[in-house]
Amino acid sequence: MRTFRLFCLYTLLYIAGVARALPGDSLEVGLLTCSPGTEVYALYGHTAIRVRSCAPGGEDWVFNYGLFSFNRPHFIWRFALGECDYQVGAVPYRYFAEEYAGRGSSVYQQTLNLTAEEKERLWALLLDNMRPENREYRYNFFYDNCTTRARDCIEDAVDGEIVYPAQDTACTFRGIVHQYTADYPWAELGDDICLGAAADRPISAREEMFAPFRMLRYAGGAVIRGADGRERPLVLSTHEVVKGSGVEAAAEFPLSPSACAWLLVTVVAVLTVVERWRRACYWWLDVPVMALAGVIGLVVTFLFFFSVHPTVGTNWQVWVFNPVPLLAMPWVAYCGIKRRKTAYHACNAAVLMFFMIFSAFIPQDFCAVVVPLALALLLRSCSYVVSYCEK
Repeated sequence: MRTFRLFCLYTLLYIAGVARALPGDSLEVGLLTCSPGTEVYALYGHTAIRVRSCAPGGEDWVFNYGLFSFNRPHFIWRFALGECDYQVGAVPYRYFAEEYAGRGSSVYQQTLNLTAEEKERLWALLLDNMRPENREYRYNFFYDNCTTRARDCIEDAVDGEIVYPAQDTACTFRGIVHQYTADYPWAELGDDICLGAAADRPISAREEMFAPFRMLRYAGGAVIRGADGRERPLVLSTHEVVKGSGVEAAAEFPLSPSACAWLLVTVVAVLTVVERWRRACYWWLDVPVMALAGVIGLVVTFLFFFSVHPTVGTNWQVWVFNPVPLLAMPWVAYCGIKRRKTAYHACNAAVLMFFMIFSAFIPQDFCAVVVPLALALLLRSCSYVVSYCEK
């Protein structure tokens, strides 16, 4: 994925007069796979298509389906709704290589075993995708992204079908995402808060190819099966065209989300015991806990009901992460100050206990903080219920 400064480079093909047919026997086509960077959107790597003319002084272009701009109107809002549009663009290979070399990332090229006619067809498809009316598409991280677009374009160009190797191990969308966010626990937390049970279902080999390095592995073992049944390998050779110097993981908060959440539970538990011992009412303790759960709940609930992302509408964490604690917080604080009873705590305790019991049967891998926060909320509500019973 690239930044907005590359957005306008698609015009170079037309300004330079390159938007023309090229003889396929002079072309070399490569599938480029780029190692991850440190930005959130670059943690998973990137895929592009390189088309190089072997003629002296020939063209050498990289076609990239990952162009976007944070400066576009309502970008974050549209991304959350699942209505974010990406574009395809082209950049001379030397600029593409310089950018990845500058950040220390490696780039691997799989030179494709295409016939002259298939190369010409791919070149024509890429140029057609570059037209203003075609270059924009509705982006989806798992189902329609820079990697799947490159794969589909190559599949459309071959004479026959591409047969990929069988899936060797079962995996899920979330499991693959976790492989790339292992060094970034706070980024992983953000993903896990938003993703629902649909991200934990077993996926097919084709669905795995949303991840660039999964695509690299499957392409390396794929064959092109012609109409006559004859097969040839999809990839002729694989080599590292940009040698990365290594990308250091960006510094994050020293404590993991899980450690912070359990520390919060410990503090809440200790203060709740002191509160019961002193027969006091620490209503101020409810404010940060309910606010935290409620703010996260605003995000989860919004995605659950309004986003068209197919993997966020089955998020059972909505039982804990919803706006109710945030909305009820002023009333709970007021009742605590006035030492008045409220039915909120009994209802909240019942809902949270229901979640705790049945969460073991829900086919979803919950985020690291949902159980600790549920326990903290449950402790506070149970403390109030006990105090009501003592009166």
